[in-house]
Amino acid sequence: MDATDPTGALRRIQEVVTAARAGAGDQGQVLAALAGLRLLREELASWEPELITAARAAGASWVALAPALGVASRQAAERRYLRLQPSHTGEKTGEARVDAERDRRAGDRAVADWARRNSAILRQLAGRVSALDGLGPAAQESADRLGAALGDDDPATLLPPLAAARPHLTGALAEQLGEISAHTDQLRRDAAGNRRSRE
Repeated sequence: MDATDPTGALRRIQEVVTAARAGAGDQGQVLAALAGLRLLREELASWEPELITAARAAGASWVALAPALGVASRQAAERRYLRLQPSHTGEKTGEARVDAERDRRAGDRAVADWARRNSAILRQLAGRVSALDGLGPAAQESADRLGAALGDDDPATLLPPLAAARPHLTGALAEQLGEISAHTDQLRRDAAGNRRSRE
């Protein structure tokens, strides 16, 4: 069976099923149909996350996707998508990917809340780093990104360029940025732990 031609593969499988129902199933044909069915199932399964991604890129909400996927809620639709997605972070199962994504989001929310509460400190540090003179090209690029991020209303956007600038700095400023990175890492871990304890 050729899964690259799903229509032809399905037609051949249907012919074998019809013959088997009539009591005329040949063992070789039935085994070939079963193998073809497995390949066809794998091919179709690979299309689903692609189509979901395309629907999301076209503006479809999880609420709109839920009935198309045969699930009852937006959470179930998103969970299904995450289960089907290949892992970029090493999780072996779909459920582990769902948990990893939810942990990441919980961590992002916790860090964003902390950044908003500590906006003045983050902006002051970003201003100090972006105003430094005599930096090398890589350090200057980090400082320039920080300067651009200072114009954003969301102070959480300062965190990645602050972390990127840290290796180029020394002294108390580098130490402060290191403490912020350690604190935000801990916030992410705590948020993930809290999320799991509520489930």
